[in-house]
Amino acid sequence: MSGRRLISSGSPFEERAGYSRAVIAGDMAFVAGTTGYDYATMAMPEDAGAQAANALATIEAALTEAGFAMADVVRATYYVTDMKHADALFTETGRVFSAIRPAATIVEVAKLLKPEMKVEIEVTAKRG
Repeated sequence: MSGRRLISSGSPFEERAGYSRAVIAGDMAFVAGTTGYDYATMAMPEDAGAQAANALATIEAALTEAGFAMADVVRATYYVTDMKHADALFTETGRVFSAIRPAATIVEVAKLLKPEMKVEIEVTAKRG
């Protein structure tokens, strides 16, 4: 696959902020930082684990649309607003990535874009 392809999750913020959920370049997929919104309802769960589960589902949908699988993820970065959310995050990332085991980093940040956001996840995938 050559060229560049943009993948959208349908978030109204993508056009407003000028970004794509994922950019596909050749055999690589670069998925933007993804928070826990349910984009069908624009609702954000209170629980950090549920936010992580939603973020991973959004990431998986973007990768699937682009012809990738979660098994193609080679790098993950996790952002949390408090390290107390790490266990809930790791329950979800472990469920998805325990057999895949991408290189990963977790970072505590002062805050994310909106106060209800506790978790943000970004990944890079390589097909094949």
